Amino acid sequence: MQEYWELYIKTIDGHLASVLVNAGISVELPSEDKYYVGFIKLKMKAPNDKGLISEDEEAQLSFIEDKIEMESLRYRIGSYVGKIVSNGEMTFIYYLKHNFEWPDAVKAAMKEFSDYDYEYGSKMDSDWEIYHKLLFPTPIEWQIIQNHKVCDHLKTQGDSLHLNRAIEHKAYFETGEQRDAFITQIESEGFSMKHLIDPTEKTPMMGVSFYRQDKPFYYDIDSLTLHLIDLTVRFNGAYDGWETSVVKM
Repeated sequence: MQEYWELYIKTIDGHLASVLVNAGISVELPSEDKYYVGFIKLKMKAPNDKGLISEDEEAQLSFIEDKIEMESLRYRIGSYVGKIVSNGEMTFIYYLKHNFEWPDAVKAAMKEFSDYDYEYGSKMDSDWEIYHKLLFPTPIEWQIIQNHKVCDHLKTQGDSLHLNRAIEHKAYFETGEQRDAFITQIESEGFSMKHLIDPTEKTPMMGVSFYRQDKPFYYDIDSLTLHLIDLTVRFNGAYDGWETSVVKM
Protein backbone atom coordinates (compact mmCIF):
# COMPACT_ATOMS: atom_id res chain seq x y z
CA MET A 1 0.00 0.00 0.00
CA GLN A 2 1.41 3.39 -0.99
CA GLU A 3 1.89 5.98 1.77
CA TYR A 4 1.05 9.57 0.84
CA TRP A 5 -0.72 11.44 3.60
CA GLU A 6 -2.61 14.71 3.34
CA LEU A 7 -4.02 16.81 6.19
CA TYR A 8 -6.77 19.34 5.46
CA ILE A 9 -9.73 21.15 6.99
CA LYS A 10 -13.38 20.76 5.97
CA THR A 11 -16.86 20.97 7.49
CA ILE A 12 -18.69 17.77 8.49
CA ASP A 13 -22.26 17.91 9.81
CA GLY A 14 -21.88 21.62 10.50
CA HIS A 15 -18.69 21.23 12.54
CA LEU A 16 -15.11 22.13 11.66
CA ALA A 17 -13.12 18.95 10.98
CA SER A 18 -9.45 18.13 10.56
CA VAL A 19 -9.04 15.21 8.15
CA LEU A 20 -5.89 13.11 7.72
CA VAL A 21 -6.04 10.70 4.77
CA ASN A 22 -3.64 8.32 3.08
CA ALA A 23 -4.26 9.65 -0.44
CA GLY A 24 -1.60 7.36 -1.89
CA ILE A 25 -3.82 4.28 -1.78
CA SER A 26 -6.38 5.83 -4.13
CA VAL A 27 -4.43 4.56 -7.16
CA GLU A 28 -4.72 0.98 -5.86
CA LEU A 29 -8.49 0.93 -5.45
CA PRO A 30 -10.73 -0.99 -5.55
CA SER A 31 -9.00 -3.20 -3.02
CA GLU A 32 -8.80 -6.92 -3.77
CA ASP A 33 -8.82 -8.08 -0.15
CA LYS A 34 -10.16 -5.37 2.18
CA TYR A 35 -13.96 -5.33 2.11
CA TYR A 36 -14.78 -4.04 5.60
CA VAL A 37 -14.38 -0.62 7.17
CA GLY A 38 -13.63 -0.44 10.89
CA PHE A 39 -13.68 2.62 13.11
CA ILE A 40 -12.78 3.71 16.63
CA LYS A 41 -14.43 6.92 17.83
CA LEU A 42 -12.64 8.41 20.82
CA LYS A 43 -13.97 11.25 22.98
CA MET A 44 -11.14 13.71 23.60
CA LYS A 45 -10.64 15.03 27.13
CA ALA A 46 -9.44 18.55 26.39
CA PRO A 47 -10.33 19.67 22.84
CA ASN A 48 -9.68 23.29 21.93
CA ASP A 49 -12.48 25.82 21.50
CA LYS A 50 -12.99 24.67 17.90
CA GLY A 51 -13.45 21.03 18.90
CA LEU A 52 -10.03 20.05 17.51
CA ILE A 53 -6.85 18.76 19.18
CA SER A 54 -5.33 21.00 21.86
CA GLU A 55 -1.62 21.22 22.58
CA ASP A 56 -2.22 19.79 26.05
CA GLU A 57 -3.61 16.51 24.69
CA GLU A 58 -1.74 16.16 21.41
CA ALA A 59 1.04 13.89 22.71
CA GLN A 60 -1.34 11.47 24.42
CA LEU A 61 -3.63 11.23 21.40
CA SER A 62 -0.62 10.55 19.18
CA PHE A 63 0.42 7.77 21.55
CA ILE A 64 -3.07 6.22 21.35
CA GLU A 65 -2.97 6.45 17.55
CA ASP A 66 0.40 4.64 17.47
CA LYS A 67 -0.87 1.95 19.86
CA ILE A 68 -3.92 1.25 17.67
CA GLU A 69 -1.68 0.98 14.62
CA MET A 70 0.68 -1.39 16.45
CA GLU A 71 -2.16 -3.71 17.43
CA SER A 72 -3.66 -3.67 13.93
CA LEU A 73 -0.28 -4.78 12.59
CA ARG A 74 0.06 -7.44 15.26
CA TYR A 75 -3.34 -8.85 14.34
CA ARG A 76 -2.59 -8.37 10.61
CA ILE A 77 -6.14 -7.20 10.30
CA GLY A 78 -5.98 -4.39 7.75
CA SER A 79 -4.74 -0.91 6.92
CA TYR A 80 -5.02 2.48 8.59
CA VAL A 81 -6.38 4.93 6.00
CA GLY A 82 -7.23 8.10 7.93
CA LYS A 83 -8.68 9.93 10.89
CA ILE A 84 -11.20 12.68 11.47
CA VAL A 85 -11.02 15.12 14.36
CA SER A 86 -14.21 17.11 14.90
CA ASN A 87 -16.59 18.28 17.62
CA GLY A 88 -14.38 16.98 20.44
CA GLU A 89 -14.02 13.49 18.96
CA MET A 90 -11.28 11.65 17.08
CA THR A 91 -12.27 8.84 14.71
CA PHE A 92 -9.68 6.38 13.39
CA ILE A 93 -10.65 4.55 10.18
CA TYR A 94 -9.26 1.22 8.98
CA TYR A 95 -10.04 -1.05 6.05
CA LEU A 96 -10.07 -4.68 7.08
CA LYS A 97 -9.49 -8.05 5.43
CA HIS A 98 -12.05 -9.47 7.87
CA ASN A 99 -13.89 -7.98 10.80
CA PHE A 100 -14.24 -10.81 13.32
CA GLU A 101 -10.92 -9.90 15.05
CA TRP A 102 -11.51 -6.14 14.95
CA PRO A 103 -13.01 -6.05 18.50
CA ASP A 104 -9.97 -7.95 19.85
CA ALA A 105 -7.53 -5.56 18.17
CA VAL A 106 -9.41 -2.51 19.46
CA LYS A 107 -9.62 -3.80 23.04
CA ALA A 108 -5.92 -4.73 23.03
CA ALA A 109 -5.02 -1.23 21.86
CA MET A 110 -7.31 0.62 24.26
CA LYS A 111 -6.75 -1.41 27.45
CA GLU A 112 -4.03 1.03 28.54
CA PHE A 113 -6.39 4.00 28.13
CA SER A 114 -9.31 3.10 30.37
CA ASP A 115 -9.79 6.77 31.24
CA TYR A 116 -10.92 7.48 27.65
CA ASP A 117 -14.47 6.89 26.47
CA TYR A 118 -14.68 5.29 23.05
CA GLU A 119 -16.87 3.23 20.78
CA TYR A 120 -16.01 1.05 17.81
CA GLY A 121 -17.63 -0.90 15.01
CA SER A 122 -17.26 -2.24 11.49
CA LYS A 123 -19.35 -2.90 8.42
CA MET A 124 -19.08 -4.13 4.86
CA ASP A 125 -17.78 -1.46 2.48
CA SER A 126 -16.34 -3.23 -0.56
CA ASP A 127 -16.66 -0.07 -2.69
CA TRP A 128 -14.72 2.00 -0.12
CA GLU A 129 -17.48 4.60 0.04
CA ILE A 130 -16.35 5.90 3.45
CA TYR A 131 -12.87 6.52 2.06
CA HIS A 132 -14.06 8.22 -1.12
CA LYS A 133 -16.95 10.25 0.28
CA LEU A 134 -15.70 11.15 3.76
CA LEU A 135 -11.89 11.07 3.78
CA PHE A 136 -10.67 11.75 0.25
CA PRO A 137 -10.60 15.45 -0.74
CA THR A 138 -13.02 16.79 -3.33
CA PRO A 139 -11.50 18.67 -6.32
CA ILE A 140 -12.10 21.97 -4.52
CA GLU A 141 -10.50 20.66 -1.31
CA TRP A 142 -7.54 19.43 -3.36
CA GLN A 143 -7.13 22.91 -4.83
CA ILE A 144 -7.09 24.48 -1.37
CA ILE A 145 -4.51 21.91 -0.22
CA GLN A 146 -2.27 22.79 -3.17
CA ASN A 147 -2.84 26.52 -2.64
CA HIS A 148 -1.63 26.31 0.94
CA LYS A 149 1.40 24.22 0.00
CA VAL A 150 2.48 26.94 -2.44
CA CYS A 151 1.77 29.65 0.14
CA ASP A 152 3.81 27.79 2.76
CA HIS A 153 6.71 27.45 0.29
CA LEU A 154 6.59 31.16 -0.53
CA LYS A 155 6.70 32.00 3.19
CA THR A 156 9.82 29.86 3.66
CA GLN A 157 11.45 32.03 0.97
CA GLY A 158 10.70 35.19 2.95
CA ASP A 159 7.54 36.21 1.11
CA SER A 160 4.92 38.01 3.22
CA LEU A 161 2.14 36.95 0.80
CA HIS A 162 0.45 40.34 1.24
CA LEU A 163 2.03 42.13 -1.73
CA ASN A 164 0.38 42.13 -5.15
CA ARG A 165 2.31 40.48 -7.96
CA ALA A 166 1.58 38.73 -11.25
CA ILE A 167 -0.02 35.35 -10.56
CA GLU A 168 -0.15 33.04 -13.56
CA HIS A 169 -2.95 30.50 -14.04
CA LYS A 170 -3.68 27.76 -16.57
CA ALA A 171 -6.97 26.30 -17.78
CA TYR A 172 -7.84 23.70 -20.42
CA PHE A 173 -10.87 23.21 -22.68
CA GLU A 174 -12.26 20.65 -25.11
CA THR A 175 -12.71 23.11 -27.99
CA GLY A 176 -11.21 26.34 -29.23
CA GLU A 177 -14.61 28.01 -29.04
CA GLN A 178 -14.89 27.24 -25.33
CA ARG A 179 -11.38 28.55 -24.74
CA ASP A 180 -12.06 31.76 -26.68
CA ALA A 181 -15.25 32.41 -24.71
CA PHE A 182 -13.36 31.85 -21.46
CA ILE A 183 -10.61 34.27 -22.51
CA THR A 184 -13.20 36.94 -23.29
CA GLN A 185 -14.68 36.48 -19.81
CA ILE A 186 -11.40 36.61 -17.88
CA GLU A 187 -10.21 39.65 -19.84
CA SER A 188 -13.38 41.43 -18.72
CA GLU A 189 -12.27 40.67 -15.13
CA GLY A 190 -8.85 42.25 -15.55
CA PHE A 191 -6.80 39.18 -16.49
CA SER A 192 -4.34 39.24 -19.40
CA MET A 193 -3.62 36.27 -21.64
CA LYS A 194 0.03 35.17 -21.60
CA HIS A 195 -0.10 32.50 -24.31
CA LEU A 196 -2.22 29.73 -25.79
CA ILE A 197 -1.30 26.09 -25.15
CA ASP A 198 -1.64 23.69 -28.06
CA PRO A 199 -2.91 20.12 -27.53
CA THR A 200 -0.34 17.33 -27.20
CA GLU A 201 -0.50 13.55 -26.91
CA LYS A 202 -0.10 13.89 -23.13
CA THR A 203 -2.57 16.80 -22.81
CA PRO A 204 -5.06 16.66 -25.71
CA MET A 205 -7.10 19.66 -24.49
CA MET A 206 -6.61 23.27 -25.59
CA GLY A 207 -5.09 25.44 -22.90
CA VAL A 208 -4.50 29.05 -22.01
CA SER A 209 -2.05 30.69 -19.64
CA PHE A 210 -3.23 33.98 -18.12
CA TYR A 211 -2.29 36.31 -15.29
CA ARG A 212 -3.36 39.23 -13.11
CA GLN A 213 -1.92 41.27 -10.26
CA ASP A 214 -3.21 39.68 -7.04
CA LYS A 215 -2.13 38.71 -3.51
CA PRO A 216 -1.25 35.05 -2.90
CA PHE A 217 -2.25 35.17 0.78
CA TYR A 218 -4.11 32.02 1.87
CA TYR A 219 -7.70 33.31 1.95
CA ASP A 220 -7.22 35.57 -1.07
CA ILE A 221 -5.80 32.85 -3.30
CA ASP A 222 -8.45 30.36 -2.13
CA SER A 223 -11.23 32.77 -3.08
CA LEU A 224 -9.60 33.54 -6.43
CA THR A 225 -8.92 29.95 -7.46
CA LEU A 226 -12.39 28.74 -6.43
CA HIS A 227 -13.85 31.50 -8.60
CA LEU A 228 -11.67 30.39 -11.52
CA ILE A 229 -12.70 26.76 -11.02
CA ASP A 230 -16.36 27.81 -11.23
CA LEU A 231 -15.59 29.91 -14.29
CA THR A 232 -13.76 27.16 -16.18
CA VAL A 233 -16.54 24.68 -15.39
CA ARG A 234 -19.05 27.17 -16.81
CA PHE A 235 -17.14 26.96 -20.11
CA ASN A 236 -16.75 23.14 -19.90
CA GLY A 237 -13.08 23.41 -18.98
CA ALA A 238 -10.71 22.47 -16.17
CA TYR A 239 -8.59 24.76 -14.01
CA ASP A 240 -4.96 23.63 -13.72
CA GLY A 241 -3.44 25.66 -10.91
CA TRP A 242 -1.26 28.74 -10.45
CA GLU A 243 2.29 29.90 -9.89
CA THR A 244 4.05 33.12 -9.00
CA SER A 245 7.40 34.58 -7.99
CA VAL A 246 8.68 35.38 -4.52
CA VAL A 247 8.20 39.04 -3.53
CA LYS A 248 9.88 40.29 -0.34
CA MET A 249 9.22 43.46 1.62
